[in-house]
Order: sequence, then structure tokens, then C-alpha cells
Amino acid sequence: MLWQTILLSIREIRRNLMRSTLTILGIVIGVASVIIMVTLGFGATAKVTSDISTMGSNLIWVMPSREAVRGGARVESVLFEYADCLAIEREIDNIYAVAPYIGYSSQLVYGNQNTSAEVVGSTNGYIKAQDWEIADGRSFTEGEAGSGKAVCILGSTIREELFGAQNPVGESIRLKNISFQVIGVFEAKELVAFGTQDPNNFVLVPMRAMQRRITGNKYINLIFVSAQDSDSTEKVKEDITKLMRQRRRIPIGKEDTFQISDQAGISSIVNKVLLTLTAVLGAIAAVSLLVGGIGIMNIMLVSVTERTREIGIRLAIGALERNVLTQFLVEAVVLSSFGGVVGVAMGLTAAFFISKPLNLPLIINPGVILLAFAFSAGVGVVFGFFPARQAARLDPIDALRHE
Repeated sequence: MLWQTILLSIREIRRNLMRSTLTILGIVIGVASVIIMVTLGFGATAKVTSDISTMGSNLIWVMPSREAVRGGARVESVLFEYADCLAIEREIDNIYAVAPYIGYSSQLVYGNQNTSAEVVGSTNGYIKAQDWEIADGRSFTEGEAGSGKAVCILGSTIREELFGAQNPVGESIRLKNISFQVIGVFEAKELVAFGTQDPNNFVLVPMRAMQRRITGNKYINLIFVSAQDSDSTEKVKEDITKLMRQRRRIPIGKEDTFQISDQAGISSIVNKVLLTLTAVLGAIAAVSLLVGGIGIMNIMLVSVTERTREIGIRLAIGALERNVLTQFLVEAVVLSSFGGVVGVAMGLTAAFFISKPLNLPLIINPGVILLAFAFSAGVGVVFGFFPARQAARLDPIDALRHE
């Protein structure tokens, strides 16, 4: 009986093919929009997580914090010194690498070529902590690092802009009117998908050279600490907190004058934001499914009016109200379900082609696809019920009189 009802419903849909196509268009657009938004959102989350991991394995940032003073003004708390790095390296367990960081933006010049870049003053520990690989040349020797010799290692972007295809190792560049000899070039890292800064657009110089020749002071901006493994990251953070409070002589009950962040914390925050944004965009896209459902209801009401005499004949020869109700409900569900199938196919196809230029992984979530399809079918039931009930409650005599 149900199969006959389905066949009858399909026949009625095919009888008005153009109208049926326009009816399911809203469902198709709604389902496709949900699939596109959610799939791209999951891809963006995975991409950002991957990009953050390229900053270094189990990386921890130790930064000076800001502290409020009277009058509402804010001043920078005491900056770190290299002795703090040495203390962390000496007294904290499960450490893979420790590196000071001094950042300085400058113009770099080689011959008649010049470019702007970030100059990083640090040690070889920076290379380990940030998981950098040297493509050509070498890292700093102990003598170069300790004496602050004017040598540098270039990021791949700097190499291309200043030297092109030429091997820069052994050449010299001018940085703040100081000649720095190039001793190495880093392997290129992929660009971060949701960031404007090129990770390869920097030059690494010895920390001592940065302090003596460029900044003119002994302070460092922050400290990078890389834990041995992800399981020990929290313990390392706790130990660093205790050590820094001791070194800074912070009394019990007073707030820290420094901040400690890690890669996992940043990744978690970014993921929560992106997943929330994905859910919001998916919910907005789902509104079009409701619009499509209203379209189904309107078309079904028109169909009831057009087929009033047919309904009267069926009721007069013995069809029950539930038979008529079932037929019209099945028509609505078939329309919405077919629209859901087409919408899923279009959504996945569009997500595939959109993710390629954005360099996002295509992450297909079967649960989301099933939910979108089930929601589209549910729309057919909800919005098809009123026209179906109206058809089932027609009086047979009045229906037969209908012209």
C-alpha cells in the first residue's frame, strides 16, 4: 500500500515537473549552503591547527605582562634578561630548547636591492624551538653567539627578494648601516592560512649582536621554551611560573608580572572560535531550508486546490482520510528528500572546488550530511502536513462539485 502511494506521488510530481523543480530549489540551496559552510569551517579549523603546530612542537611563550598603576595608566613590567633563559634551561626539567627573542623591524639592503623584514635576535635554541631547518650554510658557532659577531641566517623570502637565484652564503647585507655576513638560509615554511605575516620574511642574528649593535640594551622581549613532549607541557609551565616568581621576588598573593602561554592553549581558543563561527554560519544557512519548506507548503496548497475533484472521487469510492493524508505527505517528503540529495551532492562539489584555492583540507563529516538530509526530509513532513490534512478533510460531495 505504501509503495503504491509512493508511486502515485512520484507520478503526480512528474506531471508538474517544472513546478516541482522550482519547489525543491529552496531545499537544494538550503542543504547545499549548510554542507558548504560546515565543511569549509571544519577544514579551516584543521588548517589553523596545522599552521599553529608549525610554530614549533610543544612551544611555550614566556612574556612580560602589563600591570596597572595609579591613575589608570599602564606600564610595561620588568623585561627579561638572558639570565632568565639560562635559569630556565638550568633548573627546569623536560626542556627540549630555550631561546631568547628580540624583535626589530628594519630595512635590509644588498647591492641595489632592499626589503623590509623582521630581524630576530636569538641563539641556536631559536632554531630548535621553532623547528627550523637550514637549507644552505650553517647555524651560529659558540664564538659568534658569545661575541655578538655580525652574522645572520636568512629566511627564504629574504633570500629571494635580495639574491634571487644566487647563493647568498658568504655575502654581506646591510642592516641599520651595519654589515652582516650571511652564513645560512632557512628552509621555507608554508604560509599561515589565516594570517598576513610571512613566516619566512625574517633574518636571524645572534642575540649579543642585536643587543650591542641594534637595540643598545640587555633586555629581551620574550622567551621561547620547547618542552620535550606534549605530556610534560603543563608541568613545565608550572615550574617556569614558580621559577619566575622566585627570580622576580613576587610576594605570595600578588599577581604575576609575566604571562605564560602555550601552543595547545592558543590552538584550543582558535578552534573554539572557528567551530562557533561554523555553527553560526550553518544555522544561518539552515534558515533557507525553512524558506524552502514554506515553498513546499504553498505548492502543495495549490496542488490540493487543483486536485479537489480527484480527491472527492477517491473519497467517494472508499478512500479513507488517512490514505489521502498519506499521499500528500509522501509527495511533500519525496520533494524535500530529493532536494536534500541534490543539495548534498551540490554542497560537497562546491566545497571541494572552494577549498582548493583557499588551500583548505576537505573534511567531510557524515554526521552533518545525515543531519542536513534528515532536516530537509523533516521540513517536508512539517510543511506538508497542513496541505495534506486540508486535502484529507475535504467533504466528498463538495469536492465532486468543484470545477
